[in-house]
Amino acid sequence: MPSPDGSVDAAVDPARLVALGELGAATVGESGGLPMRPRLRAVWRGARIAAPAFTVRCEPGDNLAMHVAVARAPRGSVLVVDVGNEEEFGYWGEVLTTGAEARGLAGLVIDGGVRDTAALEAHGFPVFASTVALRGASKVGPGTLRGPVEVGGVSVHDGDVVVADADGVVVVARGDVDVVLEAGRRREEKERGLFRALQGGSTTVELLELDPSSVTGA
Repeated sequence: MPSPDGSVDAAVDPARLVALGELGAATVGESGGLPMRPRLRAVWRGARIAAPAFTVRCEPGDNLAMHVAVARAPRGSVLVVDVGNEEEFGYWGEVLTTGAEARGLAGLVIDGGVRDTAALEAHGFPVFASTVALRGASKVGPGTLRGPVEVGGVSVHDGDVVVADADGVVVVARGDVDVVLEAGRRREEKERGLFRALQGGSTTVELLELDPSSVTGA
């Protein structure tokens, strides 16, 4: 729940959010995070998110709940939006982006369409979506805020942590943040050792103890 000043609650330490973002979506996804389907991609190059989810469910083809979410979501949260199976609408564009920026929101993840992509990049507002679409959405509802949603093949609850970058979108359940963070750090340290060994002349076949016998001509 939001605190009295409208900021995201303290359930997830901001330092942990930063650390997860520095690990990146690929490492977090290999360390216990739940990767969304690859169709969800950054709308503009360089977009990154590491923030608590504010969940939104819209009626297919309608974005009223997104407008309400921009007005109600706590600062620092990322809107994670379920629009059902009707992707090909421009549910989000420059108008909502401008409002979201003014409210201090961290970004948007939607398994559906957005538009005004050049403007989104110019604003520097992180958006991850499954498609780009021109057709506008209606604004009559119904919709739901802060309930469980299904986005990109992943069940997301309000307050879960979203990590998104050029590699994709990953969700970490709020209660799993410390476990995933520790696993990610161990994985990162292991990879640094692999890099040193590879630069020293070792091969991935040796280091990963792979069996090349099934490769013809090896």
